[in-house]
Amino acid sequence: MRVLLAGGGTAGHINPAIAIAQYIRSKDERAEILFAGTPQGMEAQLVAKAGFDFTPVQVSGFRRKLSVQNIVHNIKTVCHVVTADFVSKRIIRDFQPDVVIGTGGYVSGPVVLAAAKLGIKTMIHEQNAFPGVTNKLLAKKVDTVMLAVAEAKEHFDPEAHCEVVGNPVRQSVIFKTKEEARKSLGLDKKVCILSFGGSLGAKVINHAAADLIEWNYQQDKINHIHGYGRLGKEHFPQMVEERGIPFGKLLGKKADPNIDVREYIDNMDTCLAAADLVICRSGAITLSELQATGKASILVPSPYVAENHQFHNAMVLVNHGAAMLIEEKDYDKDSFLRMIESVYQDREKLNQLGKNASKLAILDSTERIYRLICGLI
Repeated sequence: MRVLLAGGGTAGHINPAIAIAQYIRSKDERAEILFAGTPQGMEAQLVAKAGFDFTPVQVSGFRRKLSVQNIVHNIKTVCHVVTADFVSKRIIRDFQPDVVIGTGGYVSGPVVLAAAKLGIKTMIHEQNAFPGVTNKLLAKKVDTVMLAVAEAKEHFDPEAHCEVVGNPVRQSVIFKTKEEARKSLGLDKKVCILSFGGSLGAKVINHAAADLIEWNYQQDKINHIHGYGRLGKEHFPQMVEERGIPFGKLLGKKADPNIDVREYIDNMDTCLAAADLVICRSGAITLSELQATGKASILVPSPYVAENHQFHNAMVLVNHGAAMLIEEKDYDKDSFLRMIESVYQDREKLNQLGKNASKLAILDSTERIYRLICGLI
């Protein structure tokens, strides 16, 4: 089996591709796998770290805001469109794949389209409830459109062949138990709230975390783990200080044992397993991990992503009674703390949100994808 995967730009496009490749390799040691991506994107590093071959395709997106810098960028993008088609066809002719799979991002467009033109079997994987522009265009050309959630199907061409497969989720997330996670973190049996805004951090979630720390400080109500992110290094300590709490008392050996704040959560699988409630953005992979672990959540969709897809992702869980929603523009301290109080006081509500989330989980995503690949080729 020879498989060419194309995707990049964000970890949400890259990690599913790596998970697919790893599963194929586990089922067929002789499988030959090649990744195509932009040379300057994070995909180059992540793919190499995962131990797979990588080939570059230079491609970029158009910028809509009018400026001299953006005009220059858009001229380069036009040139990339022309060269990407040529490079993609050369890669396909040299590698001779049985199937080409696009997982999103600008680079998947020319690679998958070139494969379709050359008569190669093609598939795309859409991680979000509201598909991106590239995948909507490709859906008309490929053999199979793989969806993370059924709700995405209504946004594709009716003629597209869609299959619901879910998003691949890390095995460490699925199999870590709450008991072993809490033991390793040194947590007691109180409600545990996990909050984070990604590796960079999200200002609104840092605001919410600071409000939650103020609510919880020295009251021994909950365990709280918060990752404030790289950009939060500048403003999060100030937010905490403004609420009358010395930030230094949250750090070190003498810190409040109920509050754990750090820049980056590098043991997310453990923290997620330990949590009863998660406060976070609503990226596709994050939501799949919430579902796989059956976690109640308060979702704060990022309004800065293409086509507001995080809002659509969040609404899938909200409509199934699996999460609560706060839009960034509507954040209010009092309303947020009432939401926290409601689930703190009503554990049955908290448990039900988690149970409803687990009902949405697809734990065999990579197996479903592998079966579709085998069936196609």
